Amino acid sequence: MIPFFDLKKQYISIQSQIDNATRRVYASGWFILGPETEAFENEFAQYIGAQHCIGVNSGTDALHLAIRALGIGAGDEIITVPNTAVATVSAIEMAGATPVLCDVRADSMTLDADSFASVITERTRAVIPVHLFGQAAELDAIIGIARQYKLAVIEDCAQAHGAKYQGQRVGTFGDVACFSFYPTKNLGAYGDAGAIVTNDARLADKVKLLRQYGWRARYESEISGVNTRLDELQAALLRVKLGHLDAWNAARRERATMYTELLPNKRVHPPIEMPYAEHVFHLYVAQSEVRDYLAAFLKEREIGTAIQYPTPIHLQPAYQHLAPEGSLPVSEKLAREILSLPLYPELALSDVRAVADAIREFES
Repeated sequence: MIPFFDLKKQYISIQSQIDNATRRVYASGWFILGPETEAFENEFAQYIGAQHCIGVNSGTDALHLAIRALGIGAGDEIITVPNTAVATVSAIEMAGATPVLCDVRADSMTLDADSFASVITERTRAVIPVHLFGQAAELDAIIGIARQYKLAVIEDCAQAHGAKYQGQRVGTFGDVACFSFYPTKNLGAYGDAGAIVTNDARLADKVKLLRQYGWRARYESEISGVNTRLDELQAALLRVKLGHLDAWNAARRERATMYTELLPNKRVHPPIEMPYAEHVFHLYVAQSEVRDYLAAFLKEREIGTAIQYPTPIHLQPAYQHLAPEGSLPVSEKLAREILSLPLYPELALSDVRAVADAIREFES
């Protein structure tokens, strides 16, 4: 069997470092917002190339707090895409704002700048481009439109740790950027975790207040905040993993390149790496008009696959009010055709060849 993902292999490869970090936290007796969190925030900000990093409980909370810190709420609209994790839209609603959806490009599968421009209204306050599957959105065009209309840019980097746009890491282009460290991410915790990065000191200060009850001094709420803190254990484990991230991303790229070279590209089409991007392949997402038959064929051969995401947000029961079916045709077509193949740093190259061989058999 070739599993779609295997976190146990990653743990085994760094077991002593992870175990040592765990013991260090337990021995310290400090478990919330302590030296490990502060160290990780500094190290991750430096890695991304940003001035400030604030650790929180999840990527969803990162988006929620970023929106609130920008002063966006009831009566305001935020534009984003329908082919993303529902967290992107739910965070907008958590902040009291209204999500507005635009379509994506067929090649990169990320936000389409022309579609974005077409849905801006006088109520629009921000745009959230999602760097989907590990590839940057077309930031020059998106940010150019946003600046023209005086909109905030919130980068959703949940799947793009270490990805680059024109040689610069994503998370450093917008007003603020949000990361998830869900266990399956390129940089994953051993539980939920997230972070907000920004170069705006005032925005960073407000996020810090928001993440812990609005406290600057303990038990004194300066503003109305929430409880969404990155705990010391997850911070310590993320510090270990951060040191391996570039090597892991390089391994992902190696396997992705091999898939692209080996796939027959007849009825199964490899993803496109845009010329402006350095893709980190959180997922290797192929496309096929016979996707469901392909998935069933691979399952019979004990090859794991997945679909991210099988239903665009506007076609899900909770969000059908956002846009009618047929109004976002590229996103809807992608949802019918995408299929993620096994890809993680520890995946044996022989398994990549085996998956490609199975797809060539399917094509024959």
